[in-house]
Amino acid sequence: MKTPFGRTLAATALTSALLAVSSASWAAEKPEVVNIGYQKANIFALLKYRGTLDEQFKKQGIKVRWVEFPAGPQMLEGLNVGSIDLAATGDAPPTFAQAAQADLVYLAHSPANPKTEAIVVPENSPIHSVADLKGKRVALNKGSDVNYLLVSALEKAGLTYKDITPVYLPPSDARAAFQRGAVDAWVIWDPFYAEVEAHANARKVQDAEGLVPHYTFYLASRKFADGHPQVAQQVIDELSTLSDWANGHPDEAAKILSQSTGLEQPIWARALSRMPFGAQRMSREVFTEQQALADTFTRIGLLPVKVEVRSATWSQDAALKQ
Repeated sequence: MKTPFGRTLAATALTSALLAVSSASWAAEKPEVVNIGYQKANIFALLKYRGTLDEQFKKQGIKVRWVEFPAGPQMLEGLNVGSIDLAATGDAPPTFAQAAQADLVYLAHSPANPKTEAIVVPENSPIHSVADLKGKRVALNKGSDVNYLLVSALEKAGLTYKDITPVYLPPSDARAAFQRGAVDAWVIWDPFYAEVEAHANARKVQDAEGLVPHYTFYLASRKFADGHPQVAQQVIDELSTLSDWANGHPDEAAKILSQSTGLEQPIWARALSRMPFGAQRMSREVFTEQQALADTFTRIGLLPVKVEVRSATWSQDAALKQ
């Protein structure tokens, strides 16, 4: 029969063994490098410039490699081919990536920020409502988050996508077309939205509030997320901490993003006033909202196949697939 002292020694030995197994498991799953895709205007750019994630991972022997992309679709192609492990994009790009069989997972999402995208017209335009867009030329980035806003706004106004003439242009070209009057309206997102308000006298006809939620999604390749779940969670936690800082220090965040993008700090201050940062794990409700976006794009022919959004659920959130 073991004495209390003997039981204590046995318990201590068991605890030590479990800690050793846990430490070995963490060491085995810890990558040498984490490759993160970013755009100059998104939250990962803010994280890169602040350097807090680099510092945290350096202490653990992990190097962060930052890879810049011009837009979400190219970033998710990089995710799909393995050149990056993590990315942050708006609502639309992940659905197109899923349609192309990219093996990605949704790690987390930002708070909804519907005021950060809008349909705008020149200040003196006769267009004052979405219904007035019938027969008009509307500039937008094809397959982007604002494409979903436009379809939803038209349908709420009793119109269809066929009632307008979409003019598919990237933001820089759309800005020029808007300025010279080659299009009647433009559907755009921040910080471009804030810039055109400030410098082109753009007038808002409708933002996304009450129509579509508009999220930023934090994504990973399934191989990385399932192979290094603790590392992926650390990134989410760091994004959450960064978000609290940015929400509480908008002037400093605007200064950093101004340096990153070359846009004036007051433009970013305007954009951040309607752009709450955050990082929350996925929920059934958000997956349902994302499914509605995918189904809309399939219905109007932008997505060639039906996408089951929940197929990109992280293994850590497996219960959400039920």
